[in-house]
Amino acid sequence: MSLPHAILTALLERPSSGLELTRRFDKSIGYFWSATHQQIYRELGKLESEGYIRALPSAQPARGQKKSYEVLPAGRDELARWTAVTQDPKPLRDTMLLRLRASAVVGTAGIETDLRRHLALHQRQLAEYEEIEERDFPPGRNAPQDRLRHLVLRAGIDLETFWTQWLSHALEEFGHLGDPSAPREETSPGPTSDAPEEERSASD
Repeated sequence: MSLPHAILTALLERPSSGLELTRRFDKSIGYFWSATHQQIYRELGKLESEGYIRALPSAQPARGQKKSYEVLPAGRDELARWTAVTQDPKPLRDTMLLRLRASAVVGTAGIETDLRRHLALHQRQLAEYEEIEERDFPPGRNAPQDRLRHLVLRAGIDLETFWTQWLSHALEEFGHLGDPSAPREETSPGPTSDAPEEERSASD
């Protein structure tokens, strides 16, 4: 149910057409809740049929003109209800962590290269977030709405900081692994502490 609530949030911030909404998702909300353009248009139709939003009347109706939408009182009430409801955090599911666990038994061929690629991607995303922070949240911008939006952005910054630090540490670890490209072999049990009978008698 989160995509329709993301759309309601965006439309309460500013009434928009479907095209404008998809662009806003690409540039802001999509950083933490992604959706395809087709999904957004589909949800707009559902929200309108449910009485949560309406198309704004156009002063000059024209064929093919973009419809702009605004949130109705029922839509605001639904968003307020959803915001207040208790939700549990979702467990972490990351493919890279699972691949690293698998590499311990089948070998690490190719994975170090992909770690470097992931690091570059996270570094680029972190730089983009920090640029947005500098541009949109200068010192002194302390209205409650701005502080909450900044808090969301800080989550992105902190998360990307974590991944860049962790990936850098992972690559350092790879430098200490020697040649881990081959899969590990099962080791046979070592000798037991029980000595052969002749050794025990010789030591008596």
